[in-house]
Amino acid sequence: MAEERAELEERIIIKDQHTKEIDLVNRDPKHINEDVVKVDFEDVIAEPVGTYSFDGVWKASYTTFTVSKYWCYRLLSAILGIPLAVVWGFLFALISFCHIWAVVPCIKSYLIEIQCVSRIYSLCIHTFCDPLFEALSKICSNIRVALRKEI
Repeated sequence: MAEERAELEERIIIKDQHTKEIDLVNRDPKHINEDVVKVDFEDVIAEPVGTYSFDGVWKASYTTFTVSKYWCYRLLSAILGIPLAVVWGFLFALISFCHIWAVVPCIKSYLIEIQCVSRIYSLCIHTFCDPLFEALSKICSNIRVALRKEI
């Protein structure tokens, strides 16, 4: 009974990973678009001192900019949001698939093969170079250097 319950809870947890609740208020919790798309009217249109338009034109421009940006974004996201979500989902699934089934196995295979080559290389170096360098060190061990200052 307890085992069945644990299995059921595990299935619920696995299901929750794919159908987790989304936050409809904070839609950028990791702040990935923090500085990219914060474009307000004041960031695009500004009138320097002494070059002012009529107040009515300024207010209408502000309202037109803000409302058109808002509704164009909503319209574009309604039309293209779901198809682009499918494209991005497919792309990241493809990247994950390639990484899991091709990249990591190739790297692991390479590391296994290079380990064998590394052992052979190390054996050759120790076999041929170590005696040579030991002999050179014995030859050079009796060399003495003395520094004298001549006046």
